[in-house]
Amino acid sequence: MFERSRVLAVTGICATALLLALAPTVQAQKIVCWKDKTGKVVGCGDRVPPEFQQNESKTLDNRGITRQTNVSAEEAARLKLEAEKKAALKVEEDRQIAEQRRQDSALVNTYTSDKEIDQRRDRELQVVELQLTQLKNSLKNATEAEAISHKRNTEIVKSGKTVSPSLVDELTRATDERKRIEARVAEKEADKAAINKRYADQKARYLELRGGSTPPAPAAPAAKK
Repeated sequence: MFERSRVLAVTGICATALLLALAPTVQAQKIVCWKDKTGKVVGCGDRVPPEFQQNESKTLDNRGITRQTNVSAEEAARLKLEAEKKAALKVEEDRQIAEQRRQDSALVNTYTSDKEIDQRRDRELQVVELQLTQLKNSLKNATEAEAISHKRNTEIVKSGKTVSPSLVDELTRATDERKRIEARVAEKEADKAAINKRYADQKARYLELRGGSTPPAPAAPAAKK
């Protein structure tokens, strides 16, 4: 019953204020209606009370047409944050576009054909392959050393003797060395994959920028008869 009376009172206030605003004898040219924090209209008048100034409000002219909507302080903060995020995304997007243009310019100015891209890729891969060969040889030696040390320790244990600390340390060092080299081999294999991908991407972009074709190879000189 109390809520209904309150609603009727608010409605009466708004209706009275609107009628006064529309009356030709009234000097006021606008009316403001304000809401509580739940978004419900709780009053209308010529100005928003101090306790509701942080909430949403609407300004109507003397014909009852909404001329201005003031969002709440909370909504204003949210809109500001959203605008700042959009601005930051735009800045990042512009940066990426500029960077792509720079890379494209460098790409077309570095190579005269896609074959040169393949040649540079092969040179880099050759260096990595040489390093891999050396590492795999080292891995083979480390694996054999670990196996020998492990066998020696196993034989001592089987004989019922106690393995000396130095032999235990030897096996530990051999195992650690084998694992270290295995990790280096894995890194070089990853380097190979990265090189192949990088140059594949460059080649695809180069062909796209060049219209999907490569410059024709110079004609071979005619054989003398």
